[in-house]
Amino acid sequence: MMELFGVSATLLATFTGFGLLIGILFGFFGMGGSFLVTPALLVMGYEPNVAVGSGLAFVFGTSVIATLKHRDLGQVDYKLGVLMIAGTTAGIEVGKLGLEYLQHIGLAGSVVSVAYVLLLGGIGAFVTREALKGGDDDGGLEHDVDEDADLEDADIPDIAQKIQSYRIPPMMSLRGGFKVSLWMILAVAFATGLLSGFLGVGGGFIRMPALFYLIGVPVPVAVGTDLFEIVFSGGIGSFLYAQSGAVDLSIVVPLLAGSALGARLGAAATSLVEEDDIKVYFGVMLLLGAIAVAIREVGNAIQMPVLDTVSLVIILGAALLVSGAVSYSAVRELREEAEPATSPAAD
Repeated sequence: MMELFGVSATLLATFTGFGLLIGILFGFFGMGGSFLVTPALLVMGYEPNVAVGSGLAFVFGTSVIATLKHRDLGQVDYKLGVLMIAGTTAGIEVGKLGLEYLQHIGLAGSVVSVAYVLLLGGIGAFVTREALKGGDDDGGLEHDVDEDADLEDADIPDIAQKIQSYRIPPMMSLRGGFKVSLWMILAVAFATGLLSGFLGVGGGFIRMPALFYLIGVPVPVAVGTDLFEIVFSGGIGSFLYAQSGAVDLSIVVPLLAGSALGARLGAAATSLVEEDDIKVYFGVMLLLGAIAVAIREVGNAIQMPVLDTVSLVIILGAALLVSGAVSYSAVRELREEAEPATSPAAD
């Protein structure tokens, strides 16, 4: 049987297909890489450092591919991305201090697990509820973006309007045709970094909704800008793990081969799918992820390894379900756009 890096063709095909699936989610949401890859590798029996290191290397490669596609679509705010990187870096350092204190007193495992599940589920429920409510609510302030028709219909959430109302100089002009105080951006970035450092996760599922709900950035730009940030965090993380030999190319290469296509498809879909649909899919993804993590933690607590497998099945099922819904929505929008051009002209 053909092998590459000492891995069977079957496993290579599995990783490539998995990479395609995750690439769609990554390009569409700006998250989903390590959130899905690392748990899967752990359940498959890889060492924790290899699972984390290889996951980070995959995240870095996929985020570069997806960011380039979002750049082509005009959905990356580089100025905002750099400011968010600065604020989240400071927040991560403070969050790590809190985590180290909990480790010192022996409460880190239980506190972080509960906090992670509650945050994942809470954000998922909030985003889903707001999206479903938004579909029936025409109220809300619209962005005035004459230079970009794709972003004209994006509504600014109430919380973001409040944050934008604090006119503390210097004011920063952001993509979407509005201004936000530099200090408000750094405060939001610090808060998301704090949570990311405390929970020990990349934080894509925190940053993307924060960019939309707290700063008011249109959802496609929030995804593209979040991916721009992940290029830096994933790059640094994968470099550090690679130095210790914890990046397994037999995992990373086939995953990237699949995600090279998936990430571009997912990124392209953000310009086709309605914003409320993006938010619903994102919320469902987080809710199912919260359930999977909760089941895994219960399995660890009561020493039932089979629940790890159940958790992995839920995560993979969620990825398959949501990526399928994303692809279906994008194809549906393309068909609807093509119908007027192919229908006979009215007399």
